Amino acid sequence: MRTALVYHEEMTAARLLWDDPECEIERPERLTAAVERLQQGGLEQRCLQLAAREASEAELGLVHSPEYVSLMRGTQALSTEELQALSGQYDAVYFHPSTFHCARLAAGAALQLVDAVLTGTAHNGLALVRPPGHHSQRAAANGFCVFNNVAIAARYAQKRHGVHRILIVDWDVHHGQGIQYIFEDDPSVLYFSWHRYEHGRFWPYLRESDADAVGLGPGRGFTVNLPWNQVGMGNADYMAAFLHVLLPVAFEFDPELVLVSAGFDSAIGDPEGQMQATPECFAHLTQLLQVLAGGRVCAVLEGGYHLESLSQSVCMVVKALLGDPAPPLLGPMVPQHSALESIQSVRAAQAPHWTSLWQQGSTPTLSLSTCSPERRPSPVSPGGPKCKAAEAQTSAVLSSLLDRLHLCATPPVRTAIALTAPAAAMVLPPDILRQEESAPREETQAWARLHEALTQDTAFTALGKVLHLLNGILDGQVSSGIATTPAAASTLEVVLRQGLSHGAQRVFCVALGQLDRPPDLANDGRTLWLNIRGKEAAALSTLHVSVPLSGTTGGFLSCILALVLPLAYGFQPDLVLVALGPAHGLQDPQAALLAALLRGPAGGRVLVLVEQTTCRPWCT
Repeated sequence: MRTALVYHEEMTAARLLWDDPECEIERPERLTAAVERLQQGGLEQRCLQLAAREASEAELGLVHSPEYVSLMRGTQALSTEELQALSGQYDAVYFHPSTFHCARLAAGAALQLVDAVLTGTAHNGLALVRPPGHHSQRAAANGFCVFNNVAIAARYAQKRHGVHRILIVDWDVHHGQGIQYIFEDDPSVLYFSWHRYEHGRFWPYLRESDADAVGLGPGRGFTVNLPWNQVGMGNADYMAAFLHVLLPVAFEFDPELVLVSAGFDSAIGDPEGQMQATPECFAHLTQLLQVLAGGRVCAVLEGGYHLESLSQSVCMVVKALLGDPAPPLLGPMVPQHSALESIQSVRAAQAPHWTSLWQQGSTPTLSLSTCSPERRPSPVSPGGPKCKAAEAQTSAVLSSLLDRLHLCATPPVRTAIALTAPAAAMVLPPDILRQEESAPREETQAWARLHEALTQDTAFTALGKVLHLLNGILDGQVSSGIATTPAAASTLEVVLRQGLSHGAQRVFCVALGQLDRPPDLANDGRTLWLNIRGKEAAALSTLHVSVPLSGTTGGFLSCILALVLPLAYGFQPDLVLVALGPAHGLQDPQAALLAALLRGPAGGRVLVLVEQTTCRPWCT
């Protein structure tokens, strides 16, 4: 389950040799800052480190014309004046004598990462590269991009490894029109891009960057553009885009490989994007992508020009790829009106092509009235008297994240499981800790008095193990856990009450099957209870929701993406409890998917209780 990190210091060689305010932000320090932050956080050492190789000219030819590759090869021998003249023939591009070598390394790094993941050498990974690639076209450099690294990687995966369906997720703040042009008539590649658009008034000023550009011919529906028409989009907007546009379509597409054009000019503080998403948001986005394609996710750096924001965001992605819990997203998770308009326009344009979008319902939401009262940050204004204040706000946000990361260390155990007979004989994966310890007998006896069913031998033994596991999660020794019990309803109530008394401020309970909310549970805003069962949906109160369980896979996914996860991210729990009670009706892959997706909202703290007769060998 290793994470590959592909890099080569020679990619820092190319730099701007003349004055050009438009191009000066693409500088070598973008890579060195990211690498230094990974080293300082001990993340580089945890990865499988691979030195980038040069892509061959034949590999570049998977996407680019021979004439264009030859032209780029010739830049190695040009004078500064000739390089500047050639650069002027393209939009927002500069060339250096080392550009051809650096660009071949960048493309080769993406290919090495694909090889490592598709051969099983690594499970996922990140390629730290420059120059970026997603604007580059078949015969033209564009927007700092020379060769289209991710597009080449996609074609390479198809030709070399026989991959049939590839998802490309482009979260850079600029539209990756180069990738779109290359694959717009190809149904084997699903391309999703969100980008600052402002009704066509932001670079690259293309009509085909709007939501109604959905692809051509057999590729219609396989280009998904989400245009942001205002600056200041933040965590809630990005999460809503994933939950209500990207993930429904991606699950239906069912990719075998996920490639990420990972540009961080869409993060807070970046002068290009002027967006408000904080670095930890990219950990959540990465976690959500990891439930696709068996976790085969290859991220390749694109833009990102605020060095602190860039380097922190890179670290967040690597931590998520390594399996570390994502820091919780703070502040109200309420999307902006403009973001919802954009999301609705994409859904309308794509609905004829994807069953999942009209199955999921109408207006997206990602909020609860019980959200934290903290105010969302104001959008960053370009220039003017507010510029210094905006920069100070950005610095404060990034400094706060560093403090939180320092205080919130990764638990030493990712997943533990507490089993009772007959499940105790189950063979576990090597990375799952089998927990044999129990809570002190006095503590277990005190809680068992709440329900007579818990005083029975097997249930009492199971309760002791569950309490010990819960305490490990709340104390930061274990990230998530699974436990079997012959008395799921009674055990769930005890675990809920113990969690609230042991320091959890907000607990989200997802109860499947014949499990009722305890009638005397306090209505103090600390518990959100979601029942998934029955025939009708009902909001019994703000904090008690009941929905039916769909009998189809598509309906179940729609329930998770349109309801369960928005509720969870809006409520912002410290702990998530998932209970599979009698007649819960879930298939094993569905239960595993639900538990995996719920790791994000609570910083990885998920405890799954399984009624003993329904126990299966799956783990979060």
